[in-house]
Amino acid sequence: MALDGVDAVLAGGAAAAVTAALTPAAGRLARRVGAVDAPRDRGLADRETPLLGGLGILVGVVLAAWIWLPHSGTTPAILLGAVVITLVGVLDDLVDLPAVVKLAGQSAAVAIPVTHDVVVTTFTLPFLGRVDLGGAAEPLTLLGMVFLINVVNFSDGVDGLAAGVGAIAATSFAIIAFDLGKANAAVLAAIVAGAALGFLVHNFHPAAVFMGDCGSNLLGYLLGTVIVEGTLKTNALIALVGPLVVLAVPFLDTGFVVAKRIKYHRPVYEADRWHFHHRLANIGFSQRRTVLYLYAWMVLMAGIAIALRFVPYSQSSGHLRVGWAVLMGALLLIGLVASVYLVYVLEILKFRRLTALRERRLRPQVSEGEVDERVTERLETGEWEAVGR
Repeated sequence: MALDGVDAVLAGGAAAAVTAALTPAAGRLARRVGAVDAPRDRGLADRETPLLGGLGILVGVVLAAWIWLPHSGTTPAILLGAVVITLVGVLDDLVDLPAVVKLAGQSAAVAIPVTHDVVVTTFTLPFLGRVDLGGAAEPLTLLGMVFLINVVNFSDGVDGLAAGVGAIAATSFAIIAFDLGKANAAVLAAIVAGAALGFLVHNFHPAAVFMGDCGSNLLGYLLGTVIVEGTLKTNALIALVGPLVVLAVPFLDTGFVVAKRIKYHRPVYEADRWHFHHRLANIGFSQRRTVLYLYAWMVLMAGIAIALRFVPYSQSSGHLRVGWAVLMGALLLIGLVASVYLVYVLEILKFRRLTALRERRLRPQVSEGEVDERVTERLETGEWEAVGR
């Protein structure tokens, strides 16, 4: 019997309930085994918080998937890989694995579903049409999923952010996958969204428990499998564009941070305070306001991705429908304007004149010489002081 939207809602609700019920137990286990995150200069937490919340997410996902999804096809491999990557994350939460060991563990986990047909063989590009990956399909799929795992891992730096990102993204992919006829992937996406929301009950600020690397790795892995199974295994243009738009915010965050680390000759895996959430905190936002701003940005981009699939802005012949095309253009413009505004607010791109104007506005009492000195420092180091709370 084919799965439908009711199954998605029920499966997601079950995953949410199980995860919400088990997350406190995961937190207690973390305290017993010493998997506790202490406040650090690069973080925003102000007290010790247990890790291993990802264990609750894992149980919620596996249980709901085993009840609603078929026990054949790719499901067993996806769930086995989920268990493996969670265990890799647990080890990292306990002993802080070297980056190369963590990467090897992530690759081993992803290899399980990739070698069982969770793989992208073709996709469609604008103007180029269908692209066949041939023998490169499996290694490229593996690399792409490992990249996504680390994108989500990098975003897990403030209460509720990674869980919220996972819930918003998975919900969007569920909607798109259903429309593309990928019901199993859509229900899996709904399960992931439900588990993320169930965890968020305990993780929204002030967080009682963190998901840890075991949770962020798991969420990234599950989103990767949903993207491959639910969108990329089709010839629709949205298959490739959709995930890029939905996950634009964490992709931009990761790209910006990695570029900064490379620019200043720092290890790519070395934590710092250059993430979007750090920048929002530095300009005076509370943790809740920081997360809500990033949620809103994510929801806007996810809405645009869904609109790209559902708004009938073009005919099958390729000709545009003027009214719908104008609406789609307006939505894209809103997304662009909002993104440019946040790029300015977060000073992701720095320009001497804009930086000087900002310094004069924030510190009207200082001299022009002091402004020039401060602007030079900020442009050269990429760092700045918090301006309020």
